[in-house]
Amino acid sequence: AGGERTMNLYLRLFWLLLRYRFQSRLEFTDALARPMRVMPGDLDVNGHVNNGRYLTLVDLAIVELFLRSGVLIKAWRQGWRPMIGASMITYRRGLKPFAHYTLRFHLQSWDERWNYFRFDFVHEGNVAAAGFAKGAMVGRNGWIKNAEGDRRLGIERGAVAHSPALRHWIAAEQAFASEFAR
Repeated sequence: AGGERTMNLYLRLFWLLLRYRFQSRLEFTDALARPMRVMPGDLDVNGHVNNGRYLTLVDLAIVELFLRSGVLIKAWRQGWRPMIGASMITYRRGLKPFAHYTLRFHLQSWDERWNYFRFDFVHEGNVAAAGFAKGAMVGRNGWIKNAEGDRRLGIERGAVAHSPALRHWIAAEQAFASEFAR
């Protein structure tokens, strides 16, 4: 089952790479809504989407947003690469085999270093799973501050405030990460 799962993801990535050039361009701050279907390789022994698969599908959404906005190619030219620093997900309803759903993904807010993305898996109008991921650009000498990255990558964004849920997650994630700094 592991090989089939991996092949399924490579096929999805390959399909994404083929089709992104034919889709409308997105700004880095635009929302992405990707209609999808649960495939057999997405399932766990309980017959619904495996908990780890959700975050793998979020990775594909990240790649799509970065490609369609042009940020990924520009970053590579700078010698940078996008990296995820943390994620949090909550599961509300199971997604069954062959179910159609929409993965909604967007940049919700940011700070000096991190970009905070919100994602939702929506099936028949109900959220099946939702969460946050934080990411940043990394260069040869470490993390790239958003102000420098925006300037060099041509990203325009104004001021934004974190939502209450995101502020709570940031605080919890920082508290958890501090345990490893000892």
